[in-house]
Amino acid sequence: METVKIIKVDRNTPLAAEFLQFVENCSWVEVRDHIAEKVRTWDFTDWETMFAAVQDGQIVGMASALKTDYYPLPEIFPWVSCIFVSEEYRDQRISGRLIDGANEYLKACGFARSYIPSEYMGLYEHYGYRYLKDIVNYGGGTDHLFVKEFE
Repeated sequence: METVKIIKVDRNTPLAAEFLQFVENCSWVEVRDHIAEKVRTWDFTDWETMFAAVQDGQIVGMASALKTDYYPLPEIFPWVSCIFVSEEYRDQRISGRLIDGANEYLKACGFARSYIPSEYMGLYEHYGYRYLKDIVNYGGGTDHLFVKEFE
């Protein structure tokens, strides 16, 4: 078994086409259409991008670095979001590798921290994030906001 590689997805590349197929067929039905449309139209600006987790030549997970997420909080960015790993590849710490890859990229872009929203407590703290506050999403639901300061 090959080690998982975290690869930045660039527009109009073979990886981008493969990534779009991965997103369109992933089991995260609540957001896959939205993410697929962002990738299809490359609705990213400046430093925003997607990351693919690749193992044995196959995409097994994804994450993003975004200016905005599903929250009316334009003053808070960058977001590490869209974190998903295919079911058969879970419990291998791939989501942590995706988060680390996104954060390395954001640090190289000059950011001092990143934010992750979640409905869960006790998950992202394992990756160096700390709870900041509760936030309300565009749908009216309440989520938790986590922050990680880069060293």
